[in-house]
Amino acid sequence: MGFFTSVADVTEKLAAAGYLASPAVATTVFLADRLEKPLLVEGPAGVGKTELSKAVAAASGARLVRLQCYEGVDESRALYEWNHAKQLLRITAGQDESWEETKADVFSEEFLLPRPLLTAIQGDEPTVLLIDETDKADVEIEGLLLEVLGDFQITVPELGTITATRAPFVVLTSNATRELSEALRRRCLFLHIDFPDAALEERIVRLRVSGLDETLANSVVRVVNALRSMELRKAPSVAETIDWARTLLALGADTLDEQVVADSLGVLLKHQADVVHATKRLRLDTVLR
Repeated sequence: MGFFTSVADVTEKLAAAGYLASPAVATTVFLADRLEKPLLVEGPAGVGKTELSKAVAAASGARLVRLQCYEGVDESRALYEWNHAKQLLRITAGQDESWEETKADVFSEEFLLPRPLLTAIQGDEPTVLLIDETDKADVEIEGLLLEVLGDFQITVPELGTITATRAPFVVLTSNATRELSEALRRRCLFLHIDFPDAALEERIVRLRVSGLDETLANSVVRVVNALRSMELRKAPSVAETIDWARTLLALGADTLDEQVVADSLGVLLKHQADVVHATKRLRLDTVLR
């Protein structure tokens, strides 16, 4: 049984979990759930790719298992590893046994340490598996993912093949810093998430920031979109838009003016060159007209 009954059900449940999904997002999430296909989500940093998987887990009451990818992540961090200390204790305690007897015991599930991929495969409870920033991992890690994403199973040479009794809902995210393999892409449904349009972002900000009135929310989104149109090293993310709105409330700002924007620009922009560039080019009288 899947998490969602229809596209409308996805939209409603994700909204209740604090995630406002566009029709394209809701449709792709529904299809990934119904077809039991992994969902590959690409887009700029900070557009809500990771938050989508968290919202799916919250909306469905599923546990969230996360594999955070980085350069050098390997099988022992992604799949499993053996508890060598516990194995050594068992070997020491069984000195009077034959090696065959000891080996059969120490290479059992009792001595296996599941990492995120195996953890998501094991168990009967509903699970969302988030493989975050897949593009940051080495190419070799994709080979480990193919068996998991193709058949929802993992082979442990000493134990055999462990197959999921209930397929997890899998979300892979990527900022497209490197091209993922075609073999990995073939196993997934694809979704590109970009920065939301102004109307949707305003709804997101008002949902996530209690006490923010419509006028200030509109002004915040207008300024953020003006900044994104500039040639910046890093454009403000949706999360930073939300942080800025909260900052303005904390400062007691009912409206935006040159001073309050200048004082709080570091919430939106994280590089001094961007701050300098934005300060020179941003014209509030034009943006908020």
